[in-house]
Amino acid sequence: MSTFADSSLLVKLYVSEEDAGYARSLDDLVVSQAARVEVPAAFWRKYRMGVLSVAEAGQLVWEFEADYYGTATEEPRFAVVELSDVVLDVAAQLAGIHGLRAYDSIQLATAKVARSADPDCVRFAAYDADLCKAAVGEGFQLIP
Repeated sequence: MSTFADSSLLVKLYVSEEDAGYARSLDDLVVSQAARVEVPAAFWRKYRMGVLSVAEAGQLVWEFEADYYGTATEEPRFAVVELSDVVLDVAAQLAGIHGLRAYDSIQLATAKVARSADPDCVRFAAYDADLCKAAVGEGFQLIP
């Protein structure tokens, strides 16, 4: 069974935060192409806040990109769902239905599109209360 992972969960794969161990235990992660921007942005924000050094933030971006794209010796860690017109149309609808911010709407829409392609993608992992509530409203099983 695959799990859709929001960027808030993906950050925990790389930064030692609460629930990082749980996040790191998950396999078969499906992610939105939007994570390509959101996750590095979170690392650089942590740098600006003084939580990470510039070297640490750069290293985490490199590690994420290696997982996202794969390397010469390893396949990508994530199944990436592209930001298609369908995803954006669904996101626009979800923003109104659930009152979500733009990127949260895109994340949930991506999960719905992934589930339509793979009915076993029913788990949703995020650390954003509004997004989690909307995901439950759309029939997803929250984890943790």
